[in-house]
Amino acid sequence: MAELEQRGDLTPAPSAWEYAEAPESRDIVKLEERYGLFVGGEFVEPASGEYYETIDPASEEPLAEIPQAGPEDVALAVEAARDGFANGWSAAAPAERAKYLYRIARILQERSREFAVLESLNGGKPIRESRDVDLPLAAAHFFYYAGWADKLEYAFPHRRPKPLGVAGQIIPWNFPLLMLAWKIAPALAAGNTVVLKPAETTPLSALLFCDVLRQAELPPGVVNIVTGDGRTGAALVKGDVDKIAFTGSTEVGKAIQRELAGTGKKLTLELGGKAANIIFDDCALDQAVEGIVNGIYFNQGHVCCAGSRLLVQESIYEPLIEKLKRRLTTLRVGDPLDKNTDVGAINSRQQLEKIEELVAAGKEEGAEIYQPPCRLPEKGYWFVPTVFTNVAQSYRIAQEEIFGPVLSVLTFRTPDEAVEKANNTPYGLSAGVWTEKGSRILWMAERLEAGVIWANTYNRFDPASPFGGYKESGFGREGGRHGLEPYLAFDGVEASGG
Repeated sequence: MAELEQRGDLTPAPSAWEYAEAPESRDIVKLEERYGLFVGGEFVEPASGEYYETIDPASEEPLAEIPQAGPEDVALAVEAARDGFANGWSAAAPAERAKYLYRIARILQERSREFAVLESLNGGKPIRESRDVDLPLAAAHFFYYAGWADKLEYAFPHRRPKPLGVAGQIIPWNFPLLMLAWKIAPALAAGNTVVLKPAETTPLSALLFCDVLRQAELPPGVVNIVTGDGRTGAALVKGDVDKIAFTGSTEVGKAIQRELAGTGKKLTLELGGKAANIIFDDCALDQAVEGIVNGIYFNQGHVCCAGSRLLVQESIYEPLIEKLKRRLTTLRVGDPLDKNTDVGAINSRQQLEKIEELVAAGKEEGAEIYQPPCRLPEKGYWFVPTVFTNVAQSYRIAQEEIFGPVLSVLTFRTPDEAVEKANNTPYGLSAGVWTEKGSRILWMAERLEAGVIWANTYNRFDPASPFGGYKESGFGREGGRHGLEPYLAFDGVEASGG
């Protein structure tokens, strides 16, 4: 024993912990050189013959050629969806529709590694997040809505629900597969058919999902996928659809609302956010620091509900900022396919330039910037996790959605002041409250103008819990029983949220 103790004493303590590389193999993903539009259960070429390249944002390597759908292609997809609706899907037994949703959920689970690698490859997010968050949640949404498919009469008693028809759905680039699941699962459970447009920069998950639909033997025309830039989305909004569901920027959401005004089409919008993460002096400080990091640096800050404004009670400001800065030095920025990576690549050059422009504005307006020592890869789109202190409410970084790994820190003295500052924004999507007092959590939740409020946690999602915002963060809800309602009509009565 003495010998062992002596030998133990002679072992030098490591001065720093270094992580060995742990890359996930990309061999599991088989990419096509060129893809088509998924219309009527098969891939077809775009009428214009126009294609564009989609890339890996971590290396700027081209991955595949993607079709640019024009108005003619969108009209063909809507016609296929209309045929699918009329030729059996809307009249199918609810239990039959549920069967397909269950199949899709199980196939996503079986192919989860393949999808996780593709999500990180095309989107830039760390593989740990794709593997442990996006894929399980996407499958869970299909499982959840499969359960509701034959229970709609119980979900909305005395209202006799019926499907709307064809739903046009436009999703963003930050959660390609998860947003697809949020949109498609409730639409199919309600008996609708779908034309979905994935984001221009992250179309590959949706195109691989077409193979899942083939495996599940979903009838032709029930789900159609059209790819392209904003022109494709505009054509879908103007198309012969009965409902539009859009997740994306507030600016585009406003344009869609203006376009659809007076048309009678149902509409739900899930738009931007500038969430306040509010830290009281009685919170568990170390737990709160982890919640702050998860709230803003998860998915490189590419999250509409990111806790991008940190409101700290003055009495704990200094120790919290010290702990936060120390925690930032441990974040690993790099290869999204490395299992040790905490912060991956920015999704596109355009988004990187927007982040850089707003960070420069923060410096010019007088905020104090902190960025941990960090060596970024030479190729690709990267940004160092950033914290701004000495931020005033009027600064652009406290008002505008940055959509990147940038945190703005403000202080408050009383709960009333915290509420006033948190609500001083055109957005109203989410908020976080950190305190040991349950009564304070409820008091804050009653007064915060946000659709989702987390208590002593952040960025927690569940298929049974509705998600959506107020003010310029949109209207309507996705998830839960509430997520079904915008896809249903009720005896000629308008569905709320649509």
